[in-house]
Amino acid sequence: MLKRYLPQLVITPGVLLVTAGVYGFIAFTAAISFTDSKILPSYNFVGLRNYENLFALKAWDIALANLVVFSLLYITICCALGLLLAILIDQKIRAESAFRSIYLYPMALSFIVTGTAWKWFLDPGIGLESVMIQMGWESFKLDWIKNREYALYTIVIAAVWQTVGFAMALFLAGLRGIDSEMLKAARVDGANKLQLYWRIIIPQLGYTFISVLVILVFNAIRTYDLVVVMTSGGPGRATWLPSFFMYQYTFTRNQMGIGAASAIMMLALIAIFVVPYFWWELKGQGKRKWAVKPNPCLVAFSKSASMAACSCSPSCSCFRCMWC
Repeated sequence: MLKRYLPQLVITPGVLLVTAGVYGFIAFTAAISFTDSKILPSYNFVGLRNYENLFALKAWDIALANLVVFSLLYITICCALGLLLAILIDQKIRAESAFRSIYLYPMALSFIVTGTAWKWFLDPGIGLESVMIQMGWESFKLDWIKNREYALYTIVIAAVWQTVGFAMALFLAGLRGIDSEMLKAARVDGANKLQLYWRIIIPQLGYTFISVLVILVFNAIRTYDLVVVMTSGGPGRATWLPSFFMYQYTFTRNQMGIGAASAIMMLALIAIFVVPYFWWELKGQGKRKWAVKPNPCLVAFSKSASMAACSCSPSCSCFRCMWC
C-alpha cells in the first residue's frame, strides 16, 4: 500500500509549500489591494479606491505606454532573430553545437549580470563611446542610455540579447520535428527554398510560435532587473515599466495599497495570455489546429519514381500543380 502511494507522498510537501508560498501571497496581495495600506498592511477595506487612484496616476500611464513599446519591439525582434538563427543552424553547418552553445550562453546569466554588462558597454564615460574617442574618433556618440528618447531601446537591446537564444532553441526544435517526407516531396515538386519555407515549414511552426509568444509576453510584463540595473527607471520616467512602478509605490513611496493594485493588474495581463494557452494545451486543441496534415498528393508523389505516378485531383494544391 505504501509503495503504491509513495510518489504522492513525496511530492505532497512540495505542492503544499508552493501553494502556500505562491498562491497564498497572491491572495494576500489581492486582499491588500482593497485596503488603505501605506507603510504596513492595513485591513481597513476601501473597495476599488486603489484601482481608481492607480488609473488616475500619470506614472502608471507612462509605465503602460512603455510596456507596449518595449513588448512590441522585444517580442518581434526575438521571434525574427530566433527564427533566423534556427533556420541557419538547421542547415547542418559545421560546429553546430558550438554555435548553439554561443547563442544559448546568455540564458545562463542572470538579468542583473546582463544589465550590468550592457550598462558598462553603453555608458558614455566608460563604454564604447569612450573607447572610440580614445582611439581618435572624436565625433562618435552613443549616449542612448542617458537620453530620454532612446533609453527604453537600450533595455530592449539587453533583453533581446538575453532571450533570443531561448527563442532560437524552441524554433530549432520545431524545425527538427517537421516531417522530412513532406519536404522531400515538395523539392521533387519543384519548390524552391522560399516556397518551401513559406508554404510548408513556417505554417507547421504555428504551435511553436504560440509557445514562444506566450513566454516572451510573460518575460516582457515582469521585466524589472534590467530597468533597475541599467537606468533605475530614468532618465525621468523614460524607462518605467509596471514592475518598476509596483516596486516604487510599494517600497519607496509607501503606497502599499496602490502597489498591490498594480501587481494585481500585472497578474491580470499575464493571465490574459497564459490562461488561454494552458487551457489550449490541456484541451489538446493547439497541436490539432496548427499541425498541417500531409497532402496526399505530396505523399503519393514522393513515393513515386516519376511525375506521371502522381495521382492529383482537380482541386489539388501541391507544389507540382501550383508551380509547374
